[in-house]
Amino acid sequence: MAREILKVEGVDLGYGSLIVVFDFSLHVAEGELVGLVGGNGSGKSTVLRAISGMIRPMRGRILFNGEEVSGAKPHQMAQRGLAHVPMGRQLFANMSVHENLLLGAYLPAARSKRDESLKRVYRLFPDLEKFAEVPAAQLSGGQQQMVAIGRALMLDPKMLIMDEPSLGLSPLLVKDVMAAIRRVADTGLPILLVEQNVKQVLSISDRTYVLENGRHVLDGPSAELQGHPMIKKAYLGL
Repeated sequence: MAREILKVEGVDLGYGSLIVVFDFSLHVAEGELVGLVGGNGSGKSTVLRAISGMIRPMRGRILFNGEEVSGAKPHQMAQRGLAHVPMGRQLFANMSVHENLLLGAYLPAARSKRDESLKRVYRLFPDLEKFAEVPAAQLSGGQQQMVAIGRALMLDPKMLIMDEPSLGLSPLLVKDVMAAIRRVADTGLPILLVEQNVKQVLSISDRTYVLENGRHVLDGPSAELQGHPMIKKAYLGL
């Protein structure tokens, strides 16, 4: 059995005294692409914030590479090898693709591997090398998302977490971005992918968890969930 990289155990999550995610658990093993899906406001992004250290669980615990990290700060999680691709890409629009990518190698360990990491990013995303000197603002939404993923890979991470990478993209660009995420996963890097686009996530992920109103309602191999009655009715319009 593959070693678990990330384990979330029975967490309650929220803001102030308000709980928005109840008793939630998940795990991601080495080499896995795992989806976390649900409608808007279901608590998906809150789960990512807890994993990356932006909020602390009210109850339960989070383990990364076998060590509890429930109270760790975002910079400490980055030092441990967790890279977060944020919602909305958050690129520096007037800086070139190349400059945006280099910003991902900000930790000393990542800086020492910067050239090697850059070559790997350009192998995964050949378009980015073609547009290396172009300002990020001039790229399509899909290409900008690939820059955001590439910037996270420059950290030379042990795991990637991604928040709504298809947000605001046309259906054609969504397919391109999802194919790019699968290419990254095929290198062996474990990924937790948070998305509203259930159909696309089920098509590329190994396993998927479903959140509704802050509660875990379903999980399993993605290929099996595609045929699940609840998924077909609630998310696939069948």
